[in-house]
Amino acid sequence: MTISDRLYGKMEITEPVILALLRTPSLTRLKGVSQHGYSEPYHPGADFSRFEHSLGVFLLLRKFGASLEEQLSGLIHDISHSAFSHCIDYVSKEGDGRKQNHQDNIFASYLRKSEIPAILKRYRFKLSRLQNEQNFPLKERPLPDLCADRLDYSLRLAVSDRVIPRREVRDILNSLKVIDSAWVFKDMATARKYARLFRHLNSQYYAGRSSAIMHYTVGSYLRRALEEGYIKSADFYTTDQQVLKKIARFHKQDAILKGLWARMNNMARGTNNPRNYEAKVDLKSRLVDPLFLDGLKIKRLSGSWPSWRKTLRRELKPKRYLLKFSS
Repeated sequence: MTISDRLYGKMEITEPVILALLRTPSLTRLKGVSQHGYSEPYHPGADFSRFEHSLGVFLLLRKFGASLEEQLSGLIHDISHSAFSHCIDYVSKEGDGRKQNHQDNIFASYLRKSEIPAILKRYRFKLSRLQNEQNFPLKERPLPDLCADRLDYSLRLAVSDRVIPRREVRDILNSLKVIDSAWVFKDMATARKYARLFRHLNSQYYAGRSSAIMHYTVGSYLRRALEEGYIKSADFYTTDQQVLKKIARFHKQDAILKGLWARMNNMARGTNNPRNYEAKVDLKSRLVDPLFLDGLKIKRLSGSWPSWRKTLRRELKPKRYLLKFSS
């Protein structure tokens, strides 16, 4: 199988285990799950699917020579994402927008109930190893470290919304090396450039006001539908459009639901208004602190750029928005 990706180009896939996983319902479902939740009304044309991102993480790991086991872990790392991705963290009162970790909390149990363990067993891969992220430091590391997951979703968004041209993505990728199971830039200049890019994406997308409005309004709409019995919790593990289609037939009979639908589609705009607000929304904030080579030494950006150390300390804290909606 030849896979063509907008970031990494064409790659030939021949491993039977990869080909088998790519056909599973667990992975193909992600083609209908938005990476960012419901961003089209807010950032038209910038969105992509969880499947594209999952495939991208796999391809990035493959490009840089990660083990097949780590590539497999990258391919399946997002299967437990619900429809509308991190919006699920704003549906229940128990959700935590500061961490946006619902899919991480259920990953192990979701994976065990899927068809994936049988495939892994058939090809003699251990499920227990693939479930443990500590076994795969190239794929996943805690913030603000760099990892394949973070690299792919940031560069993919930057290209999708034309923040940078594809040639700059190629320059960033060409400036990366893997040293002792860590991502390292070849020089400080590129590390700074990428860190600034990630900060821009965080302020405009991941932890920006529009993201707060999206998560809150979509969460409110889905919660209303769930509480009224229009959908069930299991429906969240279909696709975005399947959930919306199931809820849409109740708009005529439920004026509140219809109003929430209008709000999430940006027909009623929200402002950050600390003096007069109706909703308090917390968002996870993401920043990176890359490693880079200075001669033969590996250094961390914050250790060589004092202003970045201050930026990290300030901006890695969750963001809070106090939203007021116009009628």
